[in-house]
Amino acid sequence: MKWFYSLGVFLYTAAVKCVAWWNPKAKKWVAGRRQVWEDIAEFQPQSKVYWFHCASLGEFEQGRPIMEKLKSTEDCQLVVTFFSPSGYEVRKNYEGADLLTYLPVDTAKNAKRFIAKVQPTKAFFIKYEFWANYIEQCNKLSIPIYSVAALFRKEQFFFKWYGSYMRSVLKKFDQIFVQDQPSQDRLKEIGIQAIICGDTRFDRVIENATKVKSYPEIERFKADEKVLICGSIWQEDLQVIHQKLSREGDWKVIIAPHEISESFMAQIERKVGLATIRYSNIEQYKGEQLLIIDNIGMLMNLYQYGDLAYIGGGFKTGLHNILEPAAFGLPVIMGDKTEKFPEAKLFIENGIGFQVSNQLEFEKQFDHLKSQELRPKIRKFMESQTGATDLIIKHIS
Repeated sequence: MKWFYSLGVFLYTAAVKCVAWWNPKAKKWVAGRRQVWEDIAEFQPQSKVYWFHCASLGEFEQGRPIMEKLKSTEDCQLVVTFFSPSGYEVRKNYEGADLLTYLPVDTAKNAKRFIAKVQPTKAFFIKYEFWANYIEQCNKLSIPIYSVAALFRKEQFFFKWYGSYMRSVLKKFDQIFVQDQPSQDRLKEIGIQAIICGDTRFDRVIENATKVKSYPEIERFKADEKVLICGSIWQEDLQVIHQKLSREGDWKVIIAPHEISESFMAQIERKVGLATIRYSNIEQYKGEQLLIIDNIGMLMNLYQYGDLAYIGGGFKTGLHNILEPAAFGLPVIMGDKTEKFPEAKLFIENGIGFQVSNQLEFEKQFDHLKSQELRPKIRKFMESQTGATDLIIKHIS
């Protein structure tokens, strides 16, 4: 069935090239790959080379604790590849990587050429990444391959009658590290052993919380009042939260839209209806109640100023990072479409995360949580989830 896989890769690539005529993200996907081989040609392997492949930004953050642990303890070079522009564009200047580029399209020819040039000592594929030709080429050359922070669901093709070829690809990994027990159980059903390691992002966010950057202008905005931080907000989230925020006179509010656009920020200002200032104008702050973050990159550090968090994406394409606010002890409210996010289930089961389906539920949950003191409980839980990075390093060493 390898021909079927190859056909799928070909058709997907052709479709993206067609869509690139009018879709900005697809256009970046195509344009970025035009210079891939030039970027790779400049890389000169000089020591151990650890190659990490991430689909996008979230996967990068899961691989990053391992990258930085290896970099700090060994004489090595890091090669980081991305599949998606949303990851590459944000992290293309990551200083820890000796080479950071897009992954060339997964063909046997590209895989052979890439591996020959990069010469990885070990290869790491993060979470959902299972590019067959690259995995097979590493296996053929006896390069150890690891799947890190992986998640497996029963609807994935590995577990279907037509998934025999991709099951054979999974068996080429030297070790698969999964996040949870259900993933381990599903792999066991098809004859594959895996190690439960948890989510490396817990290690990352806990460490970040100890190195947080301060913002005097945000401290001035917060003053002595409580702050609700709404992170990575989409249109669907705004529909759920705006009415309650417009009536909440005792709290300050910080909103960080997922995508920065003038039209959406104007809509936030109009719908919420509070006195508003944008971060780009924060020097002119005169007591406004709502602060809109009109840039990318600050959000992780802002949670230190919060008392409660609402995290977006739970009504749309996927829940955004709920670990970052929890690292600072903040309870998290989120939408109800979180089936693919085990961390959401963990939060809910441990009483530190709370799902809502509509405006009324958000109001009730907000009113309930604003009088609770959950920081000690949340911090204790977050600390209990750390250790995945050290466990993986121990096994691969």
